[in-house]
Amino acid sequence: MIATAQAVFRPFLRLGLIPQILMGIVAGVLLALFAPDMAGNVALLGQLFIAALQAVAPILVFVLVAAAISAHQKGQPTHIRPVLVLYVAGTLIAALIAVAASFLFPTELALNAVPVDGNPPGNIVNVLRDLLLNAVTNPVGALMESNFIAILAWAIGLGLTLRQASDTTRQALSDLSSAITRIVTLVIRLAPLGIFGLVAGTLAESGVEALLNYAQLLGVIVGCMLFVALVTNPLLVYLTTRKNPYPLVFTCLRGSAITAFFTRSSAANIPVNLELCRRLKLDADTYSISIPLGATINMCGAAITITVITLATTHTLGISVDFPTALLLCMVSALAACGVSGVAGGSLMLIPMAANLFGIPTEVAMQAVAIGFVISVVQDSTETALNSSTDVLFTAAACQAREKMHS
Repeated sequence: MIATAQAVFRPFLRLGLIPQILMGIVAGVLLALFAPDMAGNVALLGQLFIAALQAVAPILVFVLVAAAISAHQKGQPTHIRPVLVLYVAGTLIAALIAVAASFLFPTELALNAVPVDGNPPGNIVNVLRDLLLNAVTNPVGALMESNFIAILAWAIGLGLTLRQASDTTRQALSDLSSAITRIVTLVIRLAPLGIFGLVAGTLAESGVEALLNYAQLLGVIVGCMLFVALVTNPLLVYLTTRKNPYPLVFTCLRGSAITAFFTRSSAANIPVNLELCRRLKLDADTYSISIPLGATINMCGAAITITVITLATTHTLGISVDFPTALLLCMVSALAACGVSGVAGGSLMLIPMAANLFGIPTEVAMQAVAIGFVISVVQDSTETALNSSTDVLFTAAACQAREKMHS
């Protein structure tokens, strides 16, 4: 019987991971359309897949970063600075595009939704304060709560101190890193089943009816994200590498955006991105730090969401917004996006802070947040896909530019 099963599934197993994921998507859509009751049951597969990724991501990031820094030879650069410059530039440009699109396609919201629960930050100072406090959280608690700011801080500190350790200690840390990486590889191989469950469960639960009432708002948000993914990000990559960016862009979209779209978590997609960087043969000293860092601070999709929904709220309330104020909103959105947690729906809770720039009461802003949760089945998935794939794209661009300069 086992031999028969192997014979049946062998052609499927010989396919690459991306074709398997696409087949899982199609199967999930068909199941949700024709057997919604059964689709709700297989949602467990998706929940298990996300739980596995989220469970392994914190310890993976902690060990990888600590191992990379401890093994780093003195005088050998990590070249993180060019990646950080791309992260900041990409997020600011995304916010500017969102402002332009909001003025070109003004959108009104039906602000009669029931306010959702949550404690949004009061202002940008609170966001920065929270970031600093998160960085000094207890390391055990940080691993348990997936606090990647603290995980990065402790991993960097441990890696720096272990540079003076014996070769045996550093080799043991490297071996531990390799072992965890192999576990992550096994989890990623289950992505087709996990995404099949996610697609089927999401469509069975939400359907598409809830999205039709906010089609224009969703269109503006998704349109901005597609423009960033296919126009401005490739332009930044071209300016960095001076060669056709689209082969690399589409490689990152296939290898990272698809899984991120369905996991809806930048943190959960960290193992996927690290594996993609390894396949692209990028510098491990660079990507082992830039990828987990990008999952925390590179949030161009979040900047778009915050900007578009905030400006849609001002338009609905009849509040006039001039260009200088819109430019300020761009900077606030970009900075606030860096404080967004790498979990589903994180950007929505920062909308009240941006809305405060225009004197919009928190009660009204939270109604806009509620609308954001209605469309989040598409908005948040697209946002995460853009955020996560951009982490790999900018890391690869910086590495390729360095290789070209040294060749």
